[in-house]
Amino acid sequence: MTIRIIVAGATGWTGSAVAKAVLAADDFALASAVARSAAGRDIGEVLGGAAVGVTVVATVEEALKVGADVLVDYTAPQAVKANVLSAISAGVAVVIGTSGLSADDYAEIDIAARANNIGVFAAGNYSITATLMTKFALMAAKYVADVEVVDYASAGKPDTPSGTARELAERLSEMRRPATSKPVSELGGVRETRGGAIGAVQVHSLRLPGYVLSCEAQFGAPGERLLIRHDAGPDAAPYVAGTLLAVRHVREQAGLRRGLDLLID
Repeated sequence: MTIRIIVAGATGWTGSAVAKAVLAADDFALASAVARSAAGRDIGEVLGGAAVGVTVVATVEEALKVGADVLVDYTAPQAVKANVLSAISAGVAVVIGTSGLSADDYAEIDIAARANNIGVFAAGNYSITATLMTKFALMAAKYVADVEVVDYASAGKPDTPSGTARELAERLSEMRRPATSKPVSELGGVRETRGGAIGAVQVHSLRLPGYVLSCEAQFGAPGERLLIRHDAGPDAAPYVAGTLLAVRHVREQAGLRRGLDLLID
């Protein structure tokens, strides 16, 4: 059965790669594409190919009017929550690719999704290798008490920390053992240099030219350290397969599910 998909952020770095993959897949149909800067143009031509008969619209609300099964959102942190709630209200499942949502935002989305019997899937990173980083870090947290997360991204990334780092810290917080490091509240000097707390994990975000996206979990034990790190390359190809995997499974369960490892195990 063909899955009708709306891609929001269809001209962006990852959204454009996802839109191209949807157009090329036998089991998908691109129902609509959302990109304010390209509104009114054919998405095929916008992406550098032939016309495909799908006109880009400016908002998710416009796209939802055509009817679809799944919304894939790769827009912006300030827009994603409203987009997701609009889709849920319209009876459309959602795959969230945009970072920047807080734990409270996800809780609100989960409540709305369950109330409307709609599936929503979110992952801090849809790369298979980034998912393995998270999986290995969670394994290590069972044995090593002290862990902190370091997040690297380009100077222009608009949110901090990255979705990958936020999700990793939240999931580590659920299972980590009590830390042996001195609590931040007991420190002198400039406490902000110890990063920000997400759950029970300190997270440090660097925003500098030269980085694409990198994330690492640093574990420390007496006399030794363990570093588990993922580095992203310069294109969006690694995120496409994971996103489409989520699209194929998002409608199987009502409510919010988080973490690509739920689908690859």
